Amino acid sequence: MPRIESTAARLAKLGFADGARAAQLVRQSPVDLGDVLDQLVDVADPDLALASLTRLAEREPAVLDALRADEGLRRRLLAVLGVSAALGEHLVRHPDQVALLAEPRLGAPGPELLRAVGAVPDEDAREAGAPAEDGPEAGARRAGEPGGREPRASAIPASDALVALRVAYRGRLAHLAARDLTGQATLAEVTSELSDLAGAALEAALAIARAEVGTDEVRLAVVGMGKCGARELNYISDVDVIFVAEPKEGADEAKALRAATRLAQAMMRACTATTPEGSLWEVDAGLRPEGRSGPLVRTLASHLAYYRRWAKTWEFQALLKARPVAGDLELGEAYVEAVNEMVWAAATREHFVEDVQAMRRRVEAHVRAEGERQLKLGPGGLRDIEFAVQLLQLVHGRLDPLLRRRATLPALAALSRGGYVGREDSKGLAEAYTFLRQVEHLLQLHRLRRTHVVPTDEDDLRRLGRALGMQADPVGEFTARWRRHAMEARRLHEKLFYRPLLQAVARLPESEARLSSTAAAARLEALGYVDPTGALRHIAGLASGVSRRASIQRTLLPVMLGWFADTPDPDAALLGFRQVSDKLGATPWYLRLLRDETAVAARMARVLGTSRYAAGLLMHAPDAVAILGSDADLAVRTPESLLGEASAAVTRHEGAPETAVAAVRALRRRELFRTAVADISGLIDIEAVGCALSQIADVTLQAALDAALGGAHGRAAGVTSFAIVAMGRLGGMECSYASDADVMFVHSPLPGVDEREATDAAYAVANEVRRLLSLPAPDPPLIIDPDLRPEGRQGPLVRTLASYRAYYARWSSPWEAQALLRARFSAGDARLGAEFTSMIDDLRYPRDGLPGDAIREIRRLKARMEAERLPRGADPALHTKLGPGGLSDVEWVAQLLQLRYAGARPSLRTTRTLKALRAAVTEELLDPADETVLAEAWTFAARVRDAIMLVKGRPGDSVPADSGERGRIAQTLGYPPDGSEDFLDDYRRVTRRARKVVDRVFYGA
Repeated sequence: MPRIESTAARLAKLGFADGARAAQLVRQSPVDLGDVLDQLVDVADPDLALASLTRLAEREPAVLDALRADEGLRRRLLAVLGVSAALGEHLVRHPDQVALLAEPRLGAPGPELLRAVGAVPDEDAREAGAPAEDGPEAGARRAGEPGGREPRASAIPASDALVALRVAYRGRLAHLAARDLTGQATLAEVTSELSDLAGAALEAALAIARAEVGTDEVRLAVVGMGKCGARELNYISDVDVIFVAEPKEGADEAKALRAATRLAQAMMRACTATTPEGSLWEVDAGLRPEGRSGPLVRTLASHLAYYRRWAKTWEFQALLKARPVAGDLELGEAYVEAVNEMVWAAATREHFVEDVQAMRRRVEAHVRAEGERQLKLGPGGLRDIEFAVQLLQLVHGRLDPLLRRRATLPALAALSRGGYVGREDSKGLAEAYTFLRQVEHLLQLHRLRRTHVVPTDEDDLRRLGRALGMQADPVGEFTARWRRHAMEARRLHEKLFYRPLLQAVARLPESEARLSSTAAAARLEALGYVDPTGALRHIAGLASGVSRRASIQRTLLPVMLGWFADTPDPDAALLGFRQVSDKLGATPWYLRLLRDETAVAARMARVLGTSRYAAGLLMHAPDAVAILGSDADLAVRTPESLLGEASAAVTRHEGAPETAVAAVRALRRRELFRTAVADISGLIDIEAVGCALSQIADVTLQAALDAALGGAHGRAAGVTSFAIVAMGRLGGMECSYASDADVMFVHSPLPGVDEREATDAAYAVANEVRRLLSLPAPDPPLIIDPDLRPEGRQGPLVRTLASYRAYYARWSSPWEAQALLRARFSAGDARLGAEFTSMIDDLRYPRDGLPGDAIREIRRLKARMEAERLPRGADPALHTKLGPGGLSDVEWVAQLLQLRYAGARPSLRTTRTLKALRAAVTEELLDPADETVLAEAWTFAARVRDAIMLVKGRPGDSVPADSGERGRIAQTLGYPPDGSEDFLDDYRRVTRRARKVVDRVFYGA
């Protein structure tokens, strides 16, 4: 026992994690391992290596003698055993393959794998007198050429051939892993040899398939795609392929294609079938035309016809990697040569920009969805780097053949040499990519499983760190290095597309190659900029020079340009950014805020590229940039806080009403911007938007009234009380960005004051409020519209409370009662406002409901309005206000229910449409399903109407016919850039359903 404990302590000092377990293995081993133990100190996982070595020595004791005699074999074998439990298991089952690891290099894998499955390779055929080939791709056959050969695995049973293929393949894999783990092969050599090994396995699998299918009438080429095609394959990965077939001379094409399909299927089975030695890997033909829905095998002409007519940009991106790997290489080369012409012309195709944006979104979505420990799809992962490189190749490779490289690292180097990527950026990305691929390989070698997730277990992290040469603190060193590389890759990826643009236009003192103006414009156009020349001009204006301001802009712009490209209108975003920067660039806080607060810069980019309305507000209130930093700063302010600020402004400018109202309008401008940004950012829904805009209007009206009463018309306060009653959308708290302020003015003479004098004073106040709010100013106007007053434009602008009462008692019509449903106090004397709304309650909420003739009149009025008020040439189905299922339809349903039932059911007494519909459901006057349909239509139409104003900067009631404008509106509403037609279909569907409810509930149809 003391001897075992002593051995355990010694082993622990040598680096074994479980010294006692290791000592027990040593003691139980039938052979002496003592002189080998010291050699395990440098391997990644001494415990794992010892466990595999004791089993191997037990199975084949001579292995230890070979280790003692050959230092190279000892280093390579122990390195493999210390990383890969799966390869250790394989060598225990096949100890004869340990001898492979003694060889520094092995020949091409093709002949060996063909022999393993019972096929005759060229060199053996030559010895037997058959013609040989001297092709450039070792291990692959030119089967199907005139005079060429098609190896068949006919010498041994198929089941034995499958097992033999796996054994031979893994022996080769172990040899390559040994060279990799001992530093005798670079990453590029490892990935290219893995790809060649996969190609040789596919050729051997095809030989098995030929023996199974037994056909001689077709030429079949296997084209490698993805990492296999680019010769940058992982240890364990799906092997992506495309099959191309041609009938041999005199053969029927249809029959030949059926035979080729059987061959391809049999080849795939030979690789994926489970045997006592497991399977190789999945052969994935999903990148073929039409994907899994398309035929497995096509002729070359069929492939080209599809690519010319139907292929998407992502398919050409995938074809960047295409390379013939097995079967008929001449046919495979013809395929690659033909598709290459289309690959490098992809950037000129229609919808290339939209496709690129969609691909970028998919990559970003994958990155966000995957955890940060994902090497491939996580932030700063391999997919980030590979996608960026491939996209830049597609954009610039058409004019620069030097960029036409399959593998990522050679392509990145070519991009750097051509000035398409900054030299330091390229170096940083290459280092990150190399490290991440090395880690990926180590993860996959451990169990020979396809994985890309960095483990959390300390033992696993320790093995990774030690395998990468980190001995002092392998867990801490590895974690820090991995995070540093991932963060650097993500940072560089975000700037990769845009940093060279600055060097192209800003005349920076850089020695490296720069993008030409043509290449810079092509890149901007590919990323969504409609006017790349103008964009380059703005970039130059922002980034040129040696000032601190230009220096900060050069730091900001690579990221900002990417954010602009993700918005509906990148050109407008860049223009707006330049305009705001020109106004605020000299202010010390502005650029510092954008540089230090990412959220501010990102949100600013989104707002500028989405909304001309919001951008216009920001141009005239650039200080509002400061509120973009947090969601809390964009929260809708309470009416009390707004009123307090507005009142203070009026007080501050007492006696100067025009100056006071200018200050209030500046407040309104800022609050409109706050609301628009919150809306664009999805922080508030359409009801909250309407409420916020209505509250801003109320405060503005109150402040203008206070300014009027405090100015030349101050005497009015001593002769009459005055109130403003909100009507229409303002009264319903449903204002849009384009809404006028529908109001009525009411006054009540103070005791002892002559009514004529009071009325003259009230008129003067009302006209002064209208004048002050119509003065020229940079903010959107708040137009006072008093046309809903009794007698409309023909009636008095201002009436006394008594006059309103007399008119409504004698002359009112059903439409006026309907209009009063939205009346509420807005500004002025609150007591008078309450008296007014109380006075009209009997009219708008009739105690006994509406008589039948009144209901019929309202229905006739609605029908006439639908026929007469729709603008000429407008598509009724796309008119948000007056079209079927639009705002008016839903509002009239709610209002008719109120007129009929609110007298007896107080819950219906509200000025708001959706609240009235919900109350009608509660009162069992409306089916809940109908309310859902109506509310959805009203909400959708209101959002569209607001989005039109936000996007275009001018009001509109119809969904635009122009696809570009419609697309930008759709994006503002949350649809993807290619979602314009989906948006249109959704709008038609929602409003069509609503109209059916309107016909039934309103018209009684």
